Amino acid sequence: MKQFISFIRKEMFHIVRDPLTLTIMIILPILLLLILGFAISTEIRNTPFVVFDQSRSAASSKFIAKMDGNAYFTLVNALSSESDLETAFHRGECKLALILPADFGDNVPYREAVDIQLVVDASDPNEGSTLVSYVQLIAAQYQKELIGRASAPDLIQIETKMLYNPQMKGMYQIVPGMIGLIMMLICAYMTSISIAKEKELGTMEILLVSPLRPALIILAKAVPYLFISLTDVALSLLVAYFILGIPIAGNIALIVLLSLVYTLSALALGLLISTVAETQQEAMVLSGIGLMLPSMLLSNLIFPVESMPIPLQAFSYIVPARWYIDGLRDIMIKGLGFKAIVLDFFILLSMCFLLFFVSIKKFKNRL
Repeated sequence: MKQFISFIRKEMFHIVRDPLTLTIMIILPILLLLILGFAISTEIRNTPFVVFDQSRSAASSKFIAKMDGNAYFTLVNALSSESDLETAFHRGECKLALILPADFGDNVPYREAVDIQLVVDASDPNEGSTLVSYVQLIAAQYQKELIGRASAPDLIQIETKMLYNPQMKGMYQIVPGMIGLIMMLICAYMTSISIAKEKELGTMEILLVSPLRPALIILAKAVPYLFISLTDVALSLLVAYFILGIPIAGNIALIVLLSLVYTLSALALGLLISTVAETQQEAMVLSGIGLMLPSMLLSNLIFPVESMPIPLQAFSYIVPARWYIDGLRDIMIKGLGFKAIVLDFFILLSMCFLLFFVSIKKFKNRL
């Protein structure tokens, strides 16, 4: 029994002597619980919408106020003409547009039927369907308040137009996100493990005695993953187009440019992780926590970031996959140009330079 207890004590001392592993073991469950608890939600909140009110009546203003006052929607602009709708969607200003006819104020207060139009961004079909359901619910509540009884007739008839994905195919939303996730896996995850393996096997010292500077050696190990990841992008696009039937509406060169910047930022993240991790196991854990989970949960891949708490929304700004996936969807599915992704591009470019600078500086200090 004494031997058994002594072995337990030895193992406890072994764990305590490794503060990184101990911290991961204690913090990881809490971190996972917080992120998963807040991020995983099918409820959509704070969806930006624009309105073109041709009626400009008290009845239409009350309906717009009811939508804006709901937790599901946030009014961002009142359009002066229907031609401004396309511009609003291209700028990413809204995900839903409400068009109220000129006779809204004449018909609805007098219990006469009227048709309103909804234009919905259906690049995410589940989100688009949910938004239409929310508007239908708000319209029903408005009618109930107006008429004063639950069994109110359907005065407001909703005509819906789905933009970018009229067939409502789920692959339109998933495939661009999976491309971003695969690239992060190839670039950052594999790069950090590869360099940690050199340290663990003791072969990094052999490489450092070469005439090249340490920073160039590290970059040389990362470059092959750059070409592999770009090849994966090309193959993924071919599979998406020819096998999955997803149209590539935008410019291929623009997709390559955005993918290149994203890949470089992912490589820089892998290098940064490799400066901390001394073993492959540590690199795998750090990559899983610091890259894979945020890339899956905080990038609009599965769950809308707008519906998450403010702290998680703020944290998502430093997740490269969020900017890449949003930009890739804008190009592939929506067919938008560089103006639509200029913010995504320059944020990724800034991340790339900053992460490479920090990674190389830490490698110089350590080596």
